[in-house]
Amino acid sequence: MKYLLLAFSLTAFTLSAQEDSLDTFDEAAYLEAYQAYKDSVAGTFTYYADTTVLIGEALAALTVPEGYTFIYAEDAHTVLVDLWGNPPSTSEGTLGMLFPEDYGPATAEGYGIDIFYTQEGYIEDDDAADYDYDELLEEMQESTEEANAYRMEEGYEPMHLIGWAATPRYDQANKRLHWAKELYFEGEDANTLNYNILFLGRRGYLTMNVIGGMEDLPEVNENLDDILGSVAYTEGNRYADFNPATDEIAAYGLAALIGAKVLAKTGILASIGIFLVKAWKLILVGVMAAGAGLKKFLGK
Repeated sequence: MKYLLLAFSLTAFTLSAQEDSLDTFDEAAYLEAYQAYKDSVAGTFTYYADTTVLIGEALAALTVPEGYTFIYAEDAHTVLVDLWGNPPSTSEGTLGMLFPEDYGPATAEGYGIDIFYTQEGYIEDDDAADYDYDELLEEMQESTEEANAYRMEEGYEPMHLIGWAATPRYDQANKRLHWAKELYFEGEDANTLNYNILFLGRRGYLTMNVIGGMEDLPEVNENLDDILGSVAYTEGNRYADFNPATDEIAAYGLAALIGAKVLAKTGILASIGIFLVKAWKLILVGVMAAGAGLKKFLGK
């Protein structure tokens, strides 16, 4: 995000310095120009609709749901980090993103779905019904608060896990686990939605993370069946293709996936990437701050 803001600020304020007095700062005009800049960035992406694409080096086939568009990893990184303001570590392993056609990555409204794969071994699911999800939520809330000190050191706003937006549910027949979290990122006007859908495979799991606002939850629920049905592992990568004689079994179960305890084991740096935000307000504040700083510099 810092590079995108710097590039825009240099362009915008070099132009404004030629035409306007440096003694005034037109916030509305600046934000309008920045929106145009975001649109121009999003206009460089390659979008796929009404088709099936292979993701993860032919690991799985994604049939783009009706009413959605798909972008591949490089463009998805730009969205998550540069346009939406998430830490760069959050886009590592991203295979692509889905967006409702009515919104897109450069709009303040709507949501996006980040898609990534984790190869940690075959996840045994025989203990799926044994978890106390209320207790798990409390542990996740504590871990989130502990990670805030590091987030602030890295220049990101503190965040708070409010609770379940949808309690965890495991589809034993289709090997799909999904749940939703309600989050609050300090500085944002509204709470954030992260809706996680995990598709278990032979050597790991594919994740879809719906990133938006809590107001998007009804639309996500309305389209959930289409989203759930959009992913199919290719032959040899399915959960049923597991070979106990040759394949590795993960050292954790389903509860660890929900609580992100696996990520936490690798340190706080990884754990801050558990939750993602579409931080429009924070980004715009950063843009204005960058612009004001450059304006002061040009004034000298």
